[in-house]
Amino acid sequence: MPSPLWIADLGTVPYRPCWALQQGLRERRAQGRGEDLLLLVEHPPVITLGRRGQAHDVLAPPEVLAALGIEVVAVDRGGQATVHGPGQVVGYPIVDLRARGLGPVAFVRRLEEGLIDALASLGITASRIPGRTGVWIGGEKIASLGLRISRGITMHGFALNVSTDLSLFSLIVPCGLPDAGVTSVERVMGRGVSVDAVKALVAQGVACRLEAPPVWVPADQVWAEVGAPAAV
Repeated sequence: MPSPLWIADLGTVPYRPCWALQQGLRERRAQGRGEDLLLLVEHPPVITLGRRGQAHDVLAPPEVLAALGIEVVAVDRGGQATVHGPGQVVGYPIVDLRARGLGPVAFVRRLEEGLIDALASLGITASRIPGRTGVWIGGEKIASLGLRISRGITMHGFALNVSTDLSLFSLIVPCGLPDAGVTSVERVMGRGVSVDAVKALVAQGVACRLEAPPVWVPADQVWAEVGAPAAV
């Protein structure tokens, strides 16, 4: 039997506690404990800068960000600047690539394919753009990806814009691509869309592309794996 993919919906969680949770879960997985896991979450508004990010990727001055209550967090994922906020489906896969016989590029492609499949279930045609990571509709990005892989175990992941406030992206140069626009499921469909419904489609799409039976587990169980109380 293929090994399963645990899936946990954490709800809305501040960025830093969720980052710490990923680190703990990745360490457990590197020790051969637990199962491969996909965390699904929404974050309060936050800007993250990946390893290739620069200060000039953040366009808004500090006083504007402070007034909006938006923190800038330098993180250890690949890529440059992105924004997280309510209305995004953010996914953090903690996956042992060696056990699944996958390399980093193949894993990224499977994540992209899973997101494309989820969008197709909504009647949205999305695709890749050669040379650019992520999922696109025309020249507009609807999902971004940025990972860290250490000892064959992944963390960080993807963010799919569902009903996101797209004006937040004016605060940054998204993914270091000044010529690229951003869009959302809601904008493409022209109506409101349930984030929870999209989470379920994303979970199914990613699990299918990883050839892993999806097993939903309670959020409390995931926090307990690293001995931390559930963050709110």
